[in-house]
Amino acid sequence: MELLKFITKRLLNGLLVMVGVIVLIFLLFNVLPVNSARMTLGQRADAASVAAIEREFRLNLPWYDRLALYFNDLSPISLNKLNDNNSTTYLSHDQVKYASLFTVGATSVVVKIPYLGKSFQTRRKVSEVLGEKIYATFILAVSAMLLASIIGIVLGVLAAIKQYSFWDNAILVVSTFGVSQPSYFSGILLATIFGYYLRDWTGLNVRGSLQDLNYNGDIVTIWKNLWLPMIALGIRPIAIITQLTRSAMLDVLNQDYIRTARAKGLSFFKVTFKHALRNAMNPVVTSISGWLAAVLTGAFFIEKVFDYKGLGLQTIDSLLSFDFPVVMGSVLLVAFIFVVMNIFTDILYSLIDPRVSVR
Repeated sequence: MELLKFITKRLLNGLLVMVGVIVLIFLLFNVLPVNSARMTLGQRADAASVAAIEREFRLNLPWYDRLALYFNDLSPISLNKLNDNNSTTYLSHDQVKYASLFTVGATSVVVKIPYLGKSFQTRRKVSEVLGEKIYATFILAVSAMLLASIIGIVLGVLAAIKQYSFWDNAILVVSTFGVSQPSYFSGILLATIFGYYLRDWTGLNVRGSLQDLNYNGDIVTIWKNLWLPMIALGIRPIAIITQLTRSAMLDVLNQDYIRTARAKGLSFFKVTFKHALRNAMNPVVTSISGWLAAVLTGAFFIEKVFDYKGLGLQTIDSLLSFDFPVVMGSVLLVAFIFVVMNIFTDILYSLIDPRVSVR
């Protein structure tokens, strides 16, 4: 019962955070002194064309009306109202598929998938634009975290069992250097060294996407283009997981039950990995799950450096072309992932560590 209350509280907190993010993002991109309709059509567009675009994207409405309609589009349970011409005034028939729950007068309460709007430039659904790019970014983020988890835990354990030795000092120096390096700087450095100067030996490219079209028009996956972005994105998590694992291992190795296990004559392997590492993994696991969401934001810069066609590169290109619906949708998607991962981390921590209160 306490766990259910804990989960409910976290979900409500997450919902409030998302509401705040939606309001902030909407106001940020709707108070800018930029005529989005004119930027879409070009500076030489006539007034009638600009007015048509403003009606299509609701830019002719006051900002508070557009904010209310934006919330209505994003909400899974929304209001839909038909006018005399049998066209909607709340939802767009040609863009939103919904199922009506009940009707009060001319207004219906409907259930639907959240609608992020459509692109200024291509008129495509924002969800479709982002859906084509999220796969590559997901592969990049997950592979970077897997690399960081494996290397970080191994280095952290080695530093802990070799405390104050050469290996411990060397690992601490390298991890401190890794924490201090911005991901985009690491990306530029790796691209220059391994993708340019050592390209004849590494076979890696300075720039390249994970997926591309071959001469037959088929989509092919180029896994070698994943290596440099993955390493660049994983450097900071490697350093942090290393230091966290070392600290947790040192704390556990000083516990009485570890001394008892050694006194019983258990092997070094069993003491270190079966007893010490297992009990030291609680903060490490929660850190890894939390960092997965943070890695997505770092992917924005890495994708730009390597021309890696994912969610980050799409967002930056859309921002440069003033395609604000795509940018807003991307930011909201990343914010949603952050909120979900934080809730998951809190719940996971409460389950694996009985010392954490679920009140």
